[in-house]
Amino acid sequence: MDVLRPALININGRIYRRNIIKEEHYEEEEEEDVSYIGPPESEDFADDETCDINYIEQTDKGYRCAIDVPSVLYKYIIGKKGETRRRLEFDTKTSINIPKQGVEGQIVITGSHKAAVSSAVTRVEVLVESFRKKQPFTHFLSFPLNDPKIQEGFLSFKDKVLQQCSQDHGVEGSIFQNPAKLHLTIGTLALLNDTEVRKACEHLQECQNFIRDITEGNPLSLEVTGIEYMNDDPAMVDVLYAKVNVKDRSDKLQIIADRLVEHFVSAGLMVREWDRVKLHGTVMNTVFRKNSTVEDMGGPGRQTMNEREAFDARNILKKFGAYCFGEFELNAVLLSQRYSTDCTGYYTSAGSINFS
Repeated sequence: MDVLRPALININGRIYRRNIIKEEHYEEEEEEDVSYIGPPESEDFADDETCDINYIEQTDKGYRCAIDVPSVLYKYIIGKKGETRRRLEFDTKTSINIPKQGVEGQIVITGSHKAAVSSAVTRVEVLVESFRKKQPFTHFLSFPLNDPKIQEGFLSFKDKVLQQCSQDHGVEGSIFQNPAKLHLTIGTLALLNDTEVRKACEHLQECQNFIRDITEGNPLSLEVTGIEYMNDDPAMVDVLYAKVNVKDRSDKLQIIADRLVEHFVSAGLMVREWDRVKLHGTVMNTVFRKNSTVEDMGGPGRQTMNEREAFDARNILKKFGAYCFGEFELNAVLLSQRYSTDCTGYYTSAGSINFS
Protein backbone atom coordinates (compact mmCIF):
# COMPACT_ATOMS: atom_id res chain seq x y z
CA MET A 1 0.00 0.00 0.00
CA ASP A 2 1.30 3.45 -0.92
CA VAL A 3 1.29 6.69 1.03
CA LEU A 4 -1.70 8.07 2.90
CA ARG A 5 -2.65 11.56 1.71
CA PRO A 6 -4.99 13.52 4.03
CA ALA A 7 -7.41 16.00 2.50
CA LEU A 8 -10.44 17.92 3.73
CA ILE A 9 -13.91 17.88 2.19
CA ASN A 10 -17.06 19.80 3.09
CA ILE A 11 -20.30 17.81 3.21
CA ASN A 12 -23.49 19.50 4.42
CA GLY A 13 -21.54 22.18 6.25
CA ARG A 14 -19.25 19.82 8.16
CA ILE A 15 -15.55 19.27 7.50
CA TYR A 16 -14.27 15.74 7.06
CA ARG A 17 -10.82 14.31 6.59
CA ARG A 18 -10.45 12.23 3.43
CA ASN A 19 -7.46 9.89 3.46
CA ILE A 20 -6.68 8.75 -0.07
CA ILE A 21 -4.88 5.44 -0.09
CA LYS A 22 -3.40 4.33 -3.40
CA GLU A 23 -3.35 0.57 -3.78
CA GLU A 24 -0.57 -0.95 -5.86
CA HIS A 25 -2.74 -3.67 -7.40
CA TYR A 26 -6.25 -2.21 -7.30
CA GLU A 27 -8.15 -3.54 -10.32
CA GLU A 28 -10.52 -0.60 -10.86
CA GLU A 29 -9.73 2.74 -9.25
CA GLU A 30 -7.83 4.06 -6.27
CA GLU A 31 -9.46 3.32 -2.95
CA GLU A 32 -10.37 6.03 -0.50
CA ASP A 33 -10.55 5.78 3.26
CA VAL A 34 -13.01 8.41 4.45
CA SER A 35 -12.83 9.31 8.11
CA TYR A 36 -14.78 11.84 10.10
CA ILE A 37 -12.44 14.12 12.05
CA GLY A 38 -12.43 12.67 15.54
CA PRO A 39 -14.53 9.63 14.50
CA PRO A 40 -16.59 8.09 17.27
CA GLU A 41 -15.35 4.59 17.97
CA SER A 42 -17.85 3.68 20.64
CA GLU A 43 -21.54 4.12 21.35
CA ASP A 44 -20.82 7.63 22.65
CA PHE A 45 -21.39 9.39 19.32
CA ALA A 46 -21.58 13.14 19.01
CA ASP A 47 -25.06 14.35 19.92
CA ASP A 48 -25.24 16.90 17.11
CA GLU A 49 -24.19 14.53 14.34
CA THR A 50 -27.43 14.09 12.46
CA CYS A 51 -28.36 13.19 8.90
CA ASP A 52 -29.89 16.35 7.47
CA ILE A 53 -30.77 15.16 3.96
CA ASN A 54 -31.34 11.41 4.28
CA TYR A 55 -34.12 10.35 6.61
CA ILE A 56 -33.04 7.97 9.37
CA GLU A 57 -35.96 5.86 10.54
CA GLN A 58 -36.25 3.91 13.75
CA THR A 59 -36.95 0.20 13.42
CA ASP A 60 -37.55 -2.71 15.79
CA LYS A 61 -33.82 -3.49 15.65
CA GLY A 62 -32.42 0.05 15.76
CA TYR A 63 -32.07 2.62 12.97
CA ARG A 64 -32.05 2.53 9.19
CA CYS A 65 -31.21 4.95 6.36
CA ALA A 66 -31.50 4.36 2.60
CA ILE A 67 -29.30 6.37 0.20
CA ASP A 68 -29.83 6.76 -3.55
CA VAL A 69 -26.50 5.99 -5.23
CA PRO A 70 -25.97 5.23 -8.95
CA SER A 71 -24.83 1.65 -9.45
CA VAL A 72 -21.61 2.71 -11.25
CA LEU A 73 -20.39 4.10 -7.91
CA TYR A 74 -21.02 0.96 -5.82
CA LYS A 75 -17.49 -0.35 -6.44
CA TYR A 76 -15.95 2.66 -4.70
CA ILE A 77 -17.96 2.00 -1.53
CA ILE A 78 -17.18 -1.71 -1.65
CA GLY A 79 -13.47 -1.23 -2.32
CA LYS A 80 -10.90 -3.84 -3.24
CA LYS A 81 -12.20 -7.24 -2.10
CA GLY A 82 -14.76 -5.45 0.06
CA GLU A 83 -12.15 -3.73 2.24
CA THR A 84 -13.69 -0.25 2.15
CA ARG A 85 -17.15 -1.44 3.16
CA ARG A 86 -15.76 -3.62 5.96
CA ARG A 87 -13.71 -0.71 7.29
CA LEU A 88 -16.72 1.61 7.23
CA GLU A 89 -18.87 -0.98 8.99
CA PHE A 90 -16.23 -1.63 11.64
CA ASP A 91 -15.52 2.05 12.32
CA THR A 92 -19.18 3.04 12.61
CA LYS A 93 -20.61 -0.16 14.13
CA THR A 94 -23.15 -0.38 11.29
CA SER A 95 -24.15 -2.74 8.49
CA ILE A 96 -24.03 -1.48 4.88
CA ASN A 97 -26.14 -3.33 2.32
CA ILE A 98 -25.30 -2.61 -1.33
CA PRO A 99 -27.29 -3.90 -4.34
CA LYS A 100 -25.59 -6.12 -6.90
CA GLN A 101 -23.37 -4.37 -9.40
CA GLY A 102 -25.43 -2.97 -12.27
CA VAL A 103 -28.70 -3.11 -10.33
CA GLU A 104 -30.07 0.34 -9.58
CA GLY A 105 -31.35 0.65 -6.03
CA GLN A 106 -30.55 2.08 -2.63
CA ILE A 107 -27.66 1.51 -0.29
CA VAL A 108 -29.19 0.69 3.08
CA ILE A 109 -27.30 1.42 6.30
CA THR A 110 -28.53 -0.06 9.59
CA GLY A 111 -27.25 0.15 13.14
CA SER A 112 -28.18 0.11 16.80
CA HIS A 113 -27.62 3.84 17.27
CA LYS A 114 -28.90 6.76 15.22
CA ALA A 115 -25.61 8.67 15.43
CA ALA A 116 -23.71 5.62 14.21
CA VAL A 117 -25.97 5.35 11.16
CA SER A 118 -25.61 9.09 10.56
CA SER A 119 -21.82 8.81 10.71
CA ALA A 120 -21.82 5.96 8.19
CA VAL A 121 -24.18 7.84 5.88
CA THR A 122 -21.92 10.87 5.88
CA ARG A 123 -18.82 8.83 5.14
CA VAL A 124 -20.55 7.04 2.26
CA GLU A 125 -21.66 10.44 0.92
CA VAL A 126 -18.05 11.66 1.01
CA LEU A 127 -16.97 8.64 -1.03
CA VAL A 128 -19.80 9.11 -3.52
CA GLU A 129 -19.11 12.82 -3.95
CA SER A 130 -15.40 12.26 -4.39
CA PHE A 131 -15.68 9.59 -7.07
CA ARG A 132 -18.65 11.21 -8.82
CA LYS A 133 -16.33 14.06 -9.75
CA LYS A 134 -14.03 11.58 -11.51
CA GLN A 135 -16.72 10.17 -13.79
CA PRO A 136 -16.58 11.17 -17.47
CA PHE A 137 -19.49 13.31 -18.58
CA THR A 138 -22.38 11.51 -20.26
CA HIS A 139 -24.56 14.39 -21.50
CA PHE A 140 -24.22 18.02 -22.46
CA LEU A 141 -26.52 20.99 -23.02
CA SER A 142 -26.24 22.14 -26.61
CA PHE A 143 -27.47 24.65 -29.15
CA PRO A 144 -27.64 22.68 -32.43
CA LEU A 145 -25.96 24.31 -35.44
CA ASN A 146 -26.82 21.51 -37.86
CA ASP A 147 -29.31 23.55 -39.87
CA PRO A 148 -29.10 22.48 -43.55
CA LYS A 149 -27.87 25.92 -44.61
CA ILE A 150 -25.06 25.85 -42.03
CA GLN A 151 -24.12 22.29 -43.00
CA GLU A 152 -23.91 23.35 -46.64
CA GLY A 153 -21.72 26.32 -45.75
CA PHE A 154 -19.51 24.12 -43.59
CA LEU A 155 -19.00 21.53 -46.34
CA SER A 156 -18.07 24.31 -48.75
CA PHE A 157 -15.59 25.64 -46.17
CA LYS A 158 -14.08 22.17 -45.76
CA ASP A 159 -13.67 21.71 -49.52
CA LYS A 160 -12.03 25.11 -49.97
CA VAL A 161 -9.65 24.60 -47.04
CA LEU A 162 -8.55 21.21 -48.35
CA GLN A 163 -8.09 22.62 -51.85
CA GLN A 164 -6.07 25.65 -50.77
CA CYS A 165 -4.39 24.68 -47.48
CA SER A 166 -3.84 20.91 -47.48
CA GLN A 167 -0.11 21.50 -47.89
CA ASP A 168 0.01 23.17 -44.46
CA HIS A 169 1.23 21.04 -41.59
CA GLY A 170 -1.43 18.80 -40.07
CA VAL A 171 -4.31 19.94 -42.30
CA GLU A 172 -6.29 16.97 -43.65
CA GLY A 173 -9.88 15.83 -43.97
CA SER A 174 -10.24 13.73 -40.81
CA ILE A 175 -9.87 16.68 -38.43
CA PHE A 176 -13.06 18.38 -39.63
CA GLN A 177 -16.25 18.13 -37.60
CA ASN A 178 -19.13 15.89 -38.72
CA PRO A 179 -21.51 18.44 -40.34
CA ALA A 180 -24.57 16.70 -38.88
CA LYS A 181 -23.19 17.28 -35.37
CA LEU A 182 -22.28 20.97 -35.57
CA HIS A 183 -23.25 22.52 -32.25
CA LEU A 184 -22.45 24.92 -29.42
CA THR A 185 -21.70 23.21 -26.10
CA ILE A 186 -23.23 25.06 -23.15
CA GLY A 187 -22.06 22.75 -20.37
CA THR A 188 -21.40 19.10 -19.58
CA LEU A 189 -23.10 16.76 -17.11
CA ALA A 190 -22.30 13.35 -15.63
CA LEU A 191 -25.72 11.69 -15.33
CA LEU A 192 -25.10 8.21 -13.97
CA ASN A 193 -28.52 6.58 -14.18
CA ASP A 194 -32.02 7.10 -15.59
CA THR A 195 -33.16 8.89 -12.45
CA GLU A 196 -30.47 11.52 -12.85
CA VAL A 197 -31.31 11.94 -16.54
CA ARG A 198 -34.97 12.52 -15.64
CA LYS A 199 -33.92 15.04 -13.00
CA ALA A 200 -31.83 16.92 -15.55
CA CYS A 201 -34.75 16.96 -17.99
CA GLU A 202 -37.00 18.37 -15.28
CA HIS A 203 -34.51 21.13 -14.54
CA LEU A 204 -34.25 21.94 -18.24
CA GLN A 205 -38.03 22.35 -18.37
CA GLU A 206 -37.79 24.76 -15.44
CA CYS A 207 -35.60 27.00 -17.62
CA GLN A 208 -38.18 27.42 -20.36
CA ASN A 209 -39.91 30.44 -18.82
CA PHE A 210 -36.80 32.57 -18.41
CA ILE A 211 -35.59 31.61 -21.89
CA ARG A 212 -38.88 32.66 -23.45
CA ASP A 213 -38.71 35.91 -21.50
CA ILE A 214 -35.32 36.59 -23.08
CA THR A 215 -36.35 35.57 -26.61
CA GLU A 216 -39.83 37.11 -26.27
CA GLY A 217 -41.20 33.77 -27.39
CA ASN A 218 -39.44 33.82 -30.76
CA PRO A 219 -36.57 31.87 -32.33
CA LEU A 220 -33.21 33.64 -32.35
CA SER A 221 -31.91 34.67 -35.76
CA LEU A 222 -28.23 33.74 -35.78
CA GLU A 223 -25.36 34.23 -38.18
CA VAL A 224 -22.34 31.94 -38.24
CA THR A 225 -19.52 34.07 -39.57
CA GLY A 226 -15.77 34.09 -39.01
CA ILE A 227 -13.35 31.60 -37.52
CA GLU A 228 -11.06 31.71 -34.51
CA TYR A 229 -8.61 29.38 -32.77
CA MET A 230 -8.37 28.30 -29.15
CA ASN A 231 -4.69 28.55 -28.24
CA ASP A 232 -2.07 31.30 -28.51
CA ASP A 233 -0.09 30.12 -31.54
CA PRO A 234 -1.90 30.04 -34.93
CA ALA A 235 0.85 27.76 -36.26
CA MET A 236 0.06 25.12 -33.62
CA VAL A 237 -3.73 24.84 -33.37
CA ASP A 238 -5.82 21.99 -31.97
CA VAL A 239 -9.30 23.54 -32.22
CA LEU A 240 -10.62 25.93 -34.85
CA TYR A 241 -14.15 27.19 -34.35
CA ALA A 242 -16.83 29.24 -36.05
CA LYS A 243 -18.12 32.38 -34.35
CA VAL A 244 -21.88 32.59 -33.75
CA ASN A 245 -23.76 35.84 -33.14
CA VAL A 246 -27.35 37.00 -32.86
CA LYS A 247 -28.20 38.97 -35.99
CA ASP A 248 -29.54 41.94 -34.04
CA ARG A 249 -26.16 42.10 -32.20
CA SER A 250 -27.83 41.51 -28.83
CA ASP A 251 -26.28 39.27 -26.18
CA LYS A 252 -29.42 37.12 -25.82
CA LEU A 253 -27.66 33.88 -26.73
CA GLN A 254 -24.88 34.51 -24.21
CA ILE A 255 -27.40 35.39 -21.50
CA ILE A 256 -29.38 32.19 -22.13
CA ALA A 257 -26.22 30.06 -22.01
CA ASP A 258 -24.98 31.67 -18.79
CA ARG A 259 -28.39 31.40 -17.11
CA LEU A 260 -28.63 27.71 -18.05
CA VAL A 261 -25.24 26.98 -16.52
CA GLU A 262 -26.16 28.96 -13.40
CA HIS A 263 -29.36 26.93 -13.01
CA PHE A 264 -27.69 23.54 -13.46
CA VAL A 265 -24.76 24.42 -11.21
CA SER A 266 -27.21 25.48 -8.48
CA ALA A 267 -29.02 22.16 -8.90
CA GLY A 268 -25.75 20.28 -8.40
CA LEU A 269 -25.88 18.76 -11.89
CA MET A 270 -23.03 20.72 -13.45
CA VAL A 271 -19.63 22.01 -12.37
CA ARG A 272 -18.86 25.61 -13.27
CA GLU A 273 -15.67 25.84 -15.32
CA TRP A 274 -15.70 29.48 -16.42
CA ASP A 275 -17.34 32.74 -15.36
CA ARG A 276 -19.23 32.77 -18.66
CA VAL A 277 -19.86 30.23 -21.39
CA LYS A 278 -17.44 30.29 -24.32
CA LEU A 279 -19.82 30.01 -27.27
CA HIS A 280 -18.03 28.35 -30.16
CA GLY A 281 -18.94 25.97 -32.95
CA THR A 282 -16.03 23.60 -33.50
CA VAL A 283 -15.24 23.06 -37.19
CA MET A 284 -11.78 21.48 -36.90
CA ASN A 285 -10.37 19.52 -33.98
CA THR A 286 -7.20 17.41 -33.88
CA VAL A 287 -8.88 14.95 -31.51
CA PHE A 288 -10.74 13.69 -34.60
CA ARG A 289 -7.54 12.96 -36.50
CA LYS A 290 -7.45 9.63 -38.37
CA ASN A 291 -10.57 8.39 -36.62
CA SER A 292 -13.82 9.29 -38.32
CA THR A 293 -15.89 7.82 -35.44
CA VAL A 294 -14.56 10.31 -32.93
CA GLU A 295 -16.55 13.49 -32.65
CA ASP A 296 -16.33 16.80 -30.87
CA MET A 297 -17.40 15.34 -27.52
CA GLY A 298 -14.58 12.78 -27.59
CA GLY A 299 -14.75 9.08 -28.12
CA PRO A 300 -13.26 5.74 -27.07
CA GLY A 301 -10.60 5.86 -29.78
CA ARG A 302 -9.63 9.50 -29.38
CA GLN A 303 -6.04 10.63 -29.16
CA THR A 304 -4.76 11.72 -25.78
CA MET A 305 -3.72 15.32 -25.21
CA ASN A 306 -0.06 14.29 -25.45
CA GLU A 307 -0.60 12.41 -28.72
CA ARG A 308 -2.56 15.12 -30.53
CA GLU A 309 -0.85 16.56 -33.59
CA ALA A 310 -1.60 20.28 -33.95
CA PHE A 311 -2.09 21.90 -37.36
CA ASP A 312 -0.87 25.13 -38.90
CA ALA A 313 -3.93 27.39 -39.23
CA ARG A 314 -2.20 30.57 -40.40
CA ASN A 315 -3.23 30.26 -44.05
CA ILE A 316 -6.75 29.15 -43.12
CA LEU A 317 -7.16 32.19 -40.89
CA LYS A 318 -5.73 34.50 -43.55
CA LYS A 319 -7.93 33.18 -46.36
CA PHE A 320 -11.11 32.30 -44.45
CA GLY A 321 -11.02 34.48 -41.34
CA ALA A 322 -14.30 36.17 -42.30
CA TYR A 323 -15.90 33.12 -43.91
CA CYS A 324 -19.72 33.09 -43.74
CA PHE A 325 -21.16 29.66 -42.98
CA GLY A 326 -24.72 30.98 -43.18
CA GLU A 327 -27.69 32.21 -41.19
CA PHE A 328 -30.49 30.30 -39.48
CA GLU A 329 -33.09 30.49 -36.71
CA LEU A 330 -32.24 28.73 -33.45
CA ASN A 331 -35.28 27.54 -31.57
CA ALA A 332 -34.12 24.94 -29.04
CA VAL A 333 -31.81 23.92 -26.24
CA LEU A 334 -31.10 20.18 -26.14
CA LEU A 335 -29.91 17.81 -23.45
CA SER A 336 -27.70 15.74 -25.74
CA GLN A 337 -26.31 12.30 -25.04
CA ARG A 338 -22.61 11.76 -25.58
CA TYR A 339 -21.51 8.99 -27.99
CA SER A 340 -24.91 8.84 -29.69
CA THR A 341 -26.60 9.56 -33.02
CA ASP A 342 -30.27 10.07 -33.81
CA CYS A 343 -32.08 9.67 -37.13
CA THR A 344 -30.93 13.13 -38.30
CA GLY A 345 -27.28 12.39 -37.60
CA TYR A 346 -27.22 14.70 -34.56
CA TYR A 347 -26.72 13.54 -30.99
CA THR A 348 -29.65 11.70 -29.41
CA SER A 349 -31.69 14.08 -27.28
CA ALA A 350 -32.72 13.14 -23.74
CA GLY A 351 -34.76 16.34 -23.42
CA SER A 352 -35.33 19.72 -25.00
CA ILE A 353 -37.09 23.06 -24.70
CA ASN A 354 -38.09 25.53 -27.41
CA PHE A 355 -37.69 29.29 -27.53
CA SER A 356 -41.15 29.78 -29.04
